[in-house]
Amino acid sequence: MFLPDTNLCVALLRRRNPKLIARWQATKASDVVLCSVVVYELRHGAERSTDPAREHGKLDVFLRAFVSLPFDDDCARSCARIRFELEQSGMRIGPHDLQIAAIAHYHGLTLVTHNTREFSRVSGLKLEDWESDEAA
Repeated sequence: MFLPDTNLCVALLRRRNPKLIARWQATKASDVVLCSVVVYELRHGAERSTDPAREHGKLDVFLRAFVSLPFDDDCARSCARIRFELEQSGMRIGPHDLQIAAIAHYHGLTLVTHNTREFSRVSGLKLEDWESDEAA
Protein backbone atom coordinates (compact mmCIF):
# COMPACT_ATOMS: atom_id res chain seq x y z
CA MET A 1 0.00 0.00 0.00
CA PHE A 2 1.19 3.49 -0.90
CA LEU A 3 0.81 6.83 0.82
CA PRO A 4 1.63 9.69 -1.58
CA ASP A 5 3.24 12.75 -0.03
CA THR A 6 1.89 16.20 -0.79
CA ASN A 7 4.58 16.91 -3.38
CA LEU A 8 3.58 13.83 -5.36
CA CYS A 9 -0.10 14.81 -5.31
CA VAL A 10 0.75 18.33 -6.49
CA ALA A 11 2.89 16.94 -9.31
CA LEU A 12 0.03 14.66 -10.34
CA LEU A 13 -2.51 17.47 -10.28
CA ARG A 14 -0.22 19.65 -12.42
CA ARG A 15 0.23 16.77 -14.90
CA ARG A 16 3.71 17.88 -16.01
CA ASN A 17 5.64 14.64 -15.50
CA PRO A 18 4.66 11.90 -17.99
CA LYS A 19 6.75 9.27 -16.18
CA LEU A 20 4.97 10.01 -12.90
CA ILE A 21 1.56 9.97 -14.53
CA ALA A 22 2.29 6.60 -16.18
CA ARG A 23 3.48 5.12 -12.87
CA TRP A 24 0.40 6.49 -11.10
CA GLN A 25 -1.94 5.06 -13.74
CA ALA A 26 -0.23 1.66 -13.44
CA THR A 27 -1.03 1.59 -9.72
CA LYS A 28 -4.43 0.33 -8.57
CA ALA A 29 -6.41 3.00 -6.74
CA SER A 30 -7.14 0.43 -4.04
CA ASP A 31 -3.39 0.30 -3.32
CA VAL A 32 -3.28 4.02 -2.48
CA VAL A 33 -4.41 5.83 0.67
CA LEU A 34 -4.03 9.45 1.61
CA CYS A 35 -3.79 11.00 5.03
CA SER A 36 -5.35 14.00 6.75
CA VAL A 37 -2.04 15.88 6.83
CA VAL A 38 -1.58 15.61 3.06
CA VAL A 39 -5.21 16.66 2.54
CA TYR A 40 -4.62 19.65 4.82
CA GLU A 41 -1.50 20.70 2.88
CA LEU A 42 -3.33 20.33 -0.44
CA ARG A 43 -6.29 22.37 0.84
CA HIS A 44 -3.94 25.05 2.14
CA GLY A 45 -2.37 25.26 -1.30
CA ALA A 46 -5.81 25.68 -2.83
CA GLU A 47 -6.58 28.52 -0.41
CA ARG A 48 -3.34 30.29 -1.41
CA SER A 49 -4.09 30.04 -5.14
CA THR A 50 -5.48 32.83 -7.30
CA ASP A 51 -8.70 30.82 -7.76
CA PRO A 52 -9.41 28.85 -4.57
CA ALA A 53 -12.84 27.64 -5.70
CA ARG A 54 -11.41 26.11 -8.87
CA GLU A 55 -8.52 24.48 -7.00
CA HIS A 56 -10.78 23.07 -4.29
CA GLY A 57 -12.99 21.66 -7.05
CA LYS A 58 -10.00 19.87 -8.58
CA LEU A 59 -9.09 18.52 -5.15
CA ASP A 60 -12.65 17.32 -4.55
CA VAL A 61 -12.43 15.18 -7.68
CA PHE A 62 -8.91 13.91 -6.92
CA LEU A 63 -9.53 13.13 -3.25
CA ARG A 64 -12.86 11.37 -3.79
CA ALA A 65 -11.16 8.16 -4.93
CA PHE A 66 -9.14 7.59 -1.74
CA VAL A 67 -9.48 6.74 1.91
CA SER A 68 -7.80 9.37 4.09
CA LEU A 69 -6.12 8.10 7.24
CA PRO A 70 -6.24 10.41 10.27
CA PHE A 71 -3.40 11.61 12.43
CA ASP A 72 -4.80 9.92 15.53
CA ASP A 73 -3.42 9.11 18.99
CA ASP A 74 -1.54 6.02 17.76
CA CYS A 75 0.12 8.07 15.04
CA ALA A 76 0.87 10.82 17.58
CA ARG A 77 2.77 8.30 19.69
CA SER A 78 4.70 7.11 16.62
CA CYS A 79 5.39 10.72 15.66
CA ALA A 80 6.77 11.53 19.12
CA ARG A 81 9.13 8.56 18.93
CA ILE A 82 10.32 9.51 15.43
CA ARG A 83 10.86 13.13 16.47
CA PHE A 84 12.82 12.09 19.56
CA GLU A 85 15.05 9.74 17.53
CA LEU A 86 15.73 12.46 14.96
CA GLU A 87 16.52 15.02 17.64
CA GLN A 88 18.87 12.57 19.37
CA SER A 89 20.81 12.15 16.13
CA GLY A 90 20.88 15.90 15.45
CA MET A 91 18.52 15.69 12.49
CA ARG A 92 15.12 17.26 12.08
CA ILE A 93 12.34 17.30 9.57
CA GLY A 94 9.36 19.63 9.34
CA PRO A 95 6.36 19.09 11.62
CA HIS A 96 3.98 18.10 8.83
CA ASP A 97 6.52 15.72 7.33
CA LEU A 98 6.91 14.18 10.79
CA GLN A 99 3.17 13.57 10.92
CA ILE A 100 3.07 12.10 7.41
CA ALA A 101 6.04 9.86 8.20
CA ALA A 102 4.37 8.71 11.42
CA ILE A 103 1.14 7.80 9.64
CA ALA A 104 3.04 5.86 6.96
CA HIS A 105 5.24 4.12 9.52
CA TYR A 106 2.40 3.25 11.92
CA HIS A 107 0.27 1.76 9.14
CA GLY A 108 3.17 -0.01 7.39
CA LEU A 109 2.73 2.01 4.19
CA THR A 110 5.29 2.93 1.57
CA LEU A 111 5.59 6.70 1.43
CA VAL A 112 5.85 7.92 -2.16
CA THR A 113 7.68 11.23 -2.28
CA HIS A 114 10.21 13.21 -4.23
CA ASN A 115 11.50 14.49 -0.88
CA THR A 116 13.55 11.40 -0.08
CA ARG A 117 16.40 13.49 1.29
CA GLU A 118 14.33 14.55 4.29
CA PHE A 119 12.19 11.44 4.75
CA SER A 120 15.17 9.09 4.51
CA ARG A 121 16.21 10.36 7.94
CA VAL A 122 13.31 8.41 9.47
CA SER A 123 14.49 4.96 10.49
CA GLY A 124 12.45 2.09 9.11
CA LEU A 125 10.29 4.23 6.82
CA LYS A 126 9.65 2.61 3.44
CA LEU A 127 10.15 5.14 0.64
CA GLU A 128 9.73 5.27 -3.12
CA ASP A 129 10.40 8.19 -5.45
CA TRP A 130 8.31 7.86 -8.60
CA GLU A 131 9.73 11.10 -10.01
CA SER A 132 13.44 10.28 -9.91
CA ASP A 133 15.41 9.02 -12.87
CA GLU A 134 15.94 5.76 -10.98
CA ALA A 135 12.18 5.18 -10.46
CA ALA A 136 10.87 2.06 -12.09
